Amino acid sequence: MANQYDRNPFAEEEEVNPFANNNTGSVPAASNSRLSPLPPEPVGFDYGRTVDIPLDSDRSASQNLKKKEKELQAKEADLRRREQYVAFATYLGLVLCLFWNIIAITTAWIKGEGVTIWLLALIYFIAGVPGGYVLWYRPLYRAFRTDSALSFGWFFMFYMLHIAFCVFAAVAPPVVFKGKSLAGILPAVDVLSGNTLVGIFYFIGFGLFCLESVVSIWVIQQVYMYFRGSGKQNELRREAARGALRAAV
Repeated sequence: MANQYDRNPFAEEEEVNPFANNNTGSVPAASNSRLSPLPPEPVGFDYGRTVDIPLDSDRSASQNLKKKEKELQAKEADLRRREQYVAFATYLGLVLCLFWNIIAITTAWIKGEGVTIWLLALIYFIAGVPGGYVLWYRPLYRAFRTDSALSFGWFFMFYMLHIAFCVFAAVAPPVVFKGKSLAGILPAVDVLSGNTLVGIFYFIGFGLFCLESVVSIWVIQQVYMYFRGSGKQNELRREAARGALRAAV
């Protein structure tokens, strides 16, 4: 008969912590196991904090700004120089057109067209070459050197007359002596039927006047864009208003 104190084989064994300290008498128990709270910190948004900006960054920024300013000035100077060179090329083109016009009219005079058209061609050359230099090329040169609004206005006024003359000469309508005093397209077609050589000379003059007109239109467009971008347009208006007021007074 089994003993009533026998061990139950299905009973769970008591778990023993091997790391537990059974010698409670040697180590005193802690009175309070909780940590002490941290002291409160003041709330701030760092409005009073100073930020040190190095002076080297300011110097480098100013140096970069000056460098860019110098680059813009160099580009502006190159633009002025290019426009001035092309304008001088149109002046030389005008000289070439008027000189070739004399040659073409001389051939027509030799073939029996009369001396009057040759005299007119000579007058065009004598009046046009110094007139173009004094009336529009020199004011443009002075305007680029001094940035004078009046010089720009003077150039625009007479350079438009120059373009109008070149376009008129390229067409050469029969207004003055049937238009044969200018080597344009209309007299070229007219004289080609009578003399082929004279017609070829007139056609060459027509091509030169057309080329001069196209380049001159490009020049006045570029100069006007520079004039408008530099702010000289408002200055010219103010000077014109002052001149009108003085004339009225």
